[in-house]
Amino acid sequence: MTTTRIGLLAFDGCDAMDLIGPYEVLLSANRMLERRGESPPFEVLVVGPGEPGEQVSVYGGLRIVPTVSVAQAGDLDVLVVPGAIDVEAAQPDEAISALAPNAAVLASVCTGAFFLQRLGLVGERTVTTHWEDVGLLRGTGASVRDDVRWVDSGSLVTSGGISSGIAMTLHLVARLVDQDLAEATARQIDYVWTEVRGEAPSPG
Repeated sequence: MTTTRIGLLAFDGCDAMDLIGPYEVLLSANRMLERRGESPPFEVLVVGPGEPGEQVSVYGGLRIVPTVSVAQAGDLDVLVVPGAIDVEAAQPDEAISALAPNAAVLASVCTGAFFLQRLGLVGERTVTTHWEDVGLLRGTGASVRDDVRWVDSGSLVTSGGISSGIAMTLHLVARLVDQDLAEATARQIDYVWTEVRGEAPSPG
């Protein structure tokens, strides 16, 4: 199985769950296959905008140390951009601009779609974001859906608010590996995985 390189961008002020939710999904998916004696499908990188080893302070003050810098990241199969509570104050644009040309798929969680939109990386493709911010994103000229937790537009995949990043990453697991692994991962992390926003889970 070919290893898929996925970079999760960490920057000052980003939302912790937007970053850690996808991180846990990918590590859990790796663990599911390792239990079967198979090679892990994902190389998971937390990419920081500063120098190697430089800490990032996510929203609320929690500090993390990214595993690689932007300069060290190289080509990525997927780049995941988290959102921020204060989109105007957050400054991930330089890092996104450096990483995006070397990523086959761009993905965003929550208000991360605003960063991609303001950098001209969305174009005419359909996106989604946190339900509170749908109107604001539409006001920028973007085509926005508000009825689903993620939108897959091929080389651009976006998700709704906070925990929808977990749902989107499970979708990426299904897309990049297979549905069985995505469902096994959802069970492992005890997550009710639904696509439609507000959809009731299936019985059992």
